[in-house]
Amino acid sequence: MSPGFLRRAGPLLALLLPVVAAGQTYQVEVRPVLNDLDVKVETVEMTGMLVVKLTNNTAGKIRCDLRYDASPQAPYRTSTYVGPGKTEQSTFRAKRNWFNVVVDVDCKPSDK
Repeated sequence: MSPGFLRRAGPLLALLLPVVAAGQTYQVEVRPVLNDLDVKVETVEMTGMLVVKLTNNTAGKIRCDLRYDASPQAPYRTSTYVGPGKTEQSTFRAKRNWFNVVVDVDCKPSDK
């Protein structure tokens, strides 16, 4: 592709971005158990994918266990370690059509 093409197509692509972003058609419920830790939990909803961002505002490393439930898709479990002052993310991809996603987040101090 030539640079001229990108220059001409750029405004058109910018117009399409809100349409793609609006394609997300599911609700997210986050159920945090933070055990008195200063952890910020944010979700970024996209079509076919959910990103959970975890920001550790404590002095030590933490481990967050996440359980995603997006029926009819099988539940998915994962763990994310987050260093002090850092932000990490966990990604859950759609394998079936979702309408609701429940995310259980359980964070604890970690020695690892």
